[in-house]
Amino acid sequence: MVQEIIIFIVFALAAGYMLRQGYKSFFSKETGCAKGCGGACSTIDLAKIQREMEARKASAK
Repeated sequence: MVQEIIIFIVFALAAGYMLRQGYKSFFSKETGCAKGCGGACSTIDLAKIQREMEARKASAK
């Protein structure tokens, strides 16, 4: 009986941890990726990409 309680507690903690990680990944106000290094690895500058594509297209002609 005690073993079942311990297993349930470990399972509940693991499930809570996974739910918390999922919640943080979708609803967090922090910027950056999940690694937490503070880098700009997940920041995508669409305007810069568009300018580079247009420059390559213009230079190819």
